[in-house]
Amino acid sequence: MKTITRADVAETIYEEIGLSRKDSNDILDMILDEMTQELVKGNDVKLSSFGTFALRNKNARSGRNPKTGVEAVISPRRVISFKPSQTMRKIINA
Repeated sequence: MKTITRADVAETIYEEIGLSRKDSNDILDMILDEMTQELVKGNDVKLSSFGTFALRNKNARSGRNPKTGVEAVISPRRVISFKPSQTMRKIINA
């Protein structure tokens, strides 16, 4: 199984559209920056036919260090969740 990196996506933009590698990287950076800014503001990011990125707030809870078994308090935090679209699910499960 291969992992697709940011560089791979930029290279695909370069090959498919024909922009320079620098322009391809700049476009990818702008898209990712816009998505990040919207998530920081608390907005969901929905990409049609792909899925939705959303922020969730997790409350503080007690947990255990899996290595030592010592109990610890896990602080409250925000996490990003991804829900694939129906189209994406159909493609993956085909």
